[in-house]
Amino acid sequence: MKTDLRILHLEDDPMDAELVQQVLASDVVTCEVTRVETEADFIASLERCDFDLILADYTLPTFDGLSALKIARENCPLVPFIFVSGTIDEDLAIEALKIGATDYVFKTRMSRILPSVKRALREARERAELSRADEALRRSEAYLAEAQRLSHTGSVGWDFSTGELYWSQETFRIYEYEAATKVTLELAVQRTHPDDSAAVQQLIERALRDREAFDMEHRLLMPDGSVKYLHVVGRPSTDERGNIEFVGAVTDITERKRGEEALQKALAEIQELKDQLQKENIILREEIGRTSMFEDIVGTSAPLRSILTHVSKVAPTESTVLITGETGTGKELVARAIHKRSPRSARPFVSVNCAAIPATLIASELFGHEKGAFTGAVQRQQGRFELAEGGTIFLDEVGELPLEIQVTLLRVLQEREFERVGGVRPIRANVRVIAATNRDLETAIADNTFRSDLFYRLNVFPLVVPPLRERPEDIPLLVRYFTQRFAQRAGKRIDRISKKTLSLLQSYDWPGNVRELNNVVERAVIVSQSDVLSVDQKWLVGRKAKPRAVAPTIHAGQSRTLATRVKEVIEAALMESRGRVSGPFGAASLLGIPSSTLESKIKALKIDKQRFKQQQ
Repeated sequence: MKTDLRILHLEDDPMDAELVQQVLASDVVTCEVTRVETEADFIASLERCDFDLILADYTLPTFDGLSALKIARENCPLVPFIFVSGTIDEDLAIEALKIGATDYVFKTRMSRILPSVKRALREARERAELSRADEALRRSEAYLAEAQRLSHTGSVGWDFSTGELYWSQETFRIYEYEAATKVTLELAVQRTHPDDSAAVQQLIERALRDREAFDMEHRLLMPDGSVKYLHVVGRPSTDERGNIEFVGAVTDITERKRGEEALQKALAEIQELKDQLQKENIILREEIGRTSMFEDIVGTSAPLRSILTHVSKVAPTESTVLITGETGTGKELVARAIHKRSPRSARPFVSVNCAAIPATLIASELFGHEKGAFTGAVQRQQGRFELAEGGTIFLDEVGELPLEIQVTLLRVLQEREFERVGGVRPIRANVRVIAATNRDLETAIADNTFRSDLFYRLNVFPLVVPPLRERPEDIPLLVRYFTQRFAQRAGKRIDRISKKTLSLLQSYDWPGNVRELNNVVERAVIVSQSDVLSVDQKWLVGRKAKPRAVAPTIHAGQSRTLATRVKEVIEAALMESRGRVSGPFGAASLLGIPSSTLESKIKALKIDKQRFKQQQ
């Protein structure tokens, strides 16, 4: 089978070059010969270095063969170089071979060129394969050394017949000896920790005696006083001469040991804290650390920040709190926030909707009953006040309590005790009371449906939760919060809220407040089929969407008639609210403006609020 052979031939005689090509082509070689005569052409051809063989005459008009050989060895050291000359003598041929020529052939014995070329090509292939093998070996050794360095694992060999030890570079690094150090068993044992030296010595003796695999951990005591932990493994192996040697690995596990010690210490501390918490009966709660949330209350608006500031102040106390506000504003969330930030947070929070319990059962629900107290009372039952012992009871819609229950509740607040229905033994009540209502209790007092003395007991620290229409800047935060919660529950991914939807939600009056917004967002998440939340305007079925009400502003150049009209409007609202400015039934709510804005207008227009209160 003929092969293509690319030859660079340095020859000034074209006939000699053609003769060489004919001789090579007569056998198994198809030649592609590039003939050059000058040094410049020779160097230019060598720059490509894409030849399989270089043939060169020794004597050239302006160039000599030895110079050509040196240039070839410098530029293409792996390409065979054969002199084909009629003038080279034996001494020059030997010198050429020393410099790097592969062979030399006299032109008078051209029959030798074919075997010379074959031998040169074969030797070139062998050198190339050897070079690749050497490179692969060097790369493998480099990979192994790097792997050992990264894994902190060194290799060891122990020849039983000679007693010699062989260490890899990483093993020297672990023991902190110089790589040129003569390794002996005594040298290895020398740095063993004194407390582990006996175990290591026993391991060596057992390995010599039993010739069995070993696996152990021990410590090194380094010259600087530091301690290293080692994991040493080894197994016996028999070489081609039948000699037994141990091959093993030494791993520096100091970092792992330090980590295990730190973990054990941390686990011990955790267990200690856990035991302490259990002994003290403390419930660990996770707090939401975002600035836009206070417990479960979302928002950053000024009205909301104001109420949350008051929550923070009253929470650590034992004072009774009365929370008022429109339906759906989140009065129970405020109550829970007070409880969570109070010293009673580890105890129960019991919520009671007074409007949802029939009047005939409210006493039993709140204070419990004895067996046989009434028909159907087949056993004693604890009331909500007893269940809330040590904690907080939240009386929602407290304005709906019957008058007779109001008397009992007043006693609880005054004397801190009550009796079960049908019972005669007073029960102490260690309970904080937080009440809430969306009714105007002052009006209820005037109508004789709510006791004034109970009102003043409940109203120690009043909190008025602002309606959603007074804090429209909180709507985007609330929408995102509800969207994330409902989307996660529904297994959906909703990342965006359309601008049109946000604009629509912010322009709506929200008569149902946060509860209504919650329901609208939940409905939108249910019907959503994309990652964008969208709300249908038809869903906003309360008061029609309208621009936020703005209080009339009086400028210096306006007519007196306008100022008079504004004053009349404010006075009419004050009359209807009986002099109250804030609150769900205050004049500010009736006018649809912030209470602070109304107060400034009352002051500017010199309106006497007190005369409207006196008209009650």
